[in-house]
Amino acid sequence: MPLGHRGTNMKKLLLGLSFALLASSAFAADAIVEEVAVEVTPVFSWTGGYAGLQGGYAWGESQYDILQNDSYSNPDPDGWFGGVYAGYSYQFSNNVVLGIEGDFAFGDVSGGDIGRFGGGVDPDMTVDADMNWSGAVRGRFGYAIDRFLPYVSAGVAFADYDHSLDYVLVDRADFSDTYTGWTVGAGVDYALTDNVLLRAEYRYSDFGSVTYAATPNYFEHEVDLSTNDVRFGIAYKF
Repeated sequence: MPLGHRGTNMKKLLLGLSFALLASSAFAADAIVEEVAVEVTPVFSWTGGYAGLQGGYAWGESQYDILQNDSYSNPDPDGWFGGVYAGYSYQFSNNVVLGIEGDFAFGDVSGGDIGRFGGGVDPDMTVDADMNWSGAVRGRFGYAIDRFLPYVSAGVAFADYDHSLDYVLVDRADFSDTYTGWTVGAGVDYALTDNVLLRAEYRYSDFGSVTYAATPNYFEHEVDLSTNDVRFGIAYKF
C-alpha cells in the first residue's frame, strides 16, 4: 500500500477517535450537570408555623340524667361549625414531623329530646341543648411524604355547652357550663404551594360530664357530651 494512502487512513482514524472522545465527554458533562441539578432541587419542608381557617360538620351523643330517679333524655346535638387554627411543626431528617396546634370554632351544633323513664316517655318534659363553641390544644405526629403529611393527633378539648329544661306548668330552667375532656383524631395535610396548606381531618372528642345542683323546680342532674366531626381547612405557612 502506498505511504500517502496509509497516512490518509491514519488521519481519518485519529479524526474519528477525536470526535468519539469529544462526544463521550459532552455526554458525561451533561450527565453530571443533570445529576447535580437533581441533587440541588429543593425538597418541601414542613418545619414552620402556620395559621388558617376551618369548617366542618359535627354529630354527637349527650345524655341528661336525673340523679334521684331513672328519668333521662338524649338531646344529641349535630350541626355545622367554623373557626380558626394555628400551630407549629418541625420535620426531622427521617421525615417524622412533630407539632403542636390550637383551634377554636363557633357553630350551630344543637339537639333536643323529650323526657324518658324506664321503657316509657314523658312528652311533658323537653330538653334542648346547644354547643356554642369548642376548642382544643393538641400534639401532632406525622410522617412527611414530600408535600403530603398524614398524621394523628391527641390533646385536651373544651366546649361551652348549654341546655334548657321545659316541663308543663313549671318555669323553664337554663343551664350553662364549660366542659373539659380529651380529643383524638387523624388527617392529612397537603402543601398546595410552599405557603398554602390544605387539610382534611376526622376527630373524636369526649368532653366528660357536668353535675348541676337542684333548683326549686328541678332535680339535681348530670349531662355528658361527646362528638365526632369531619373538618376541612386551609392555612398559610410562614
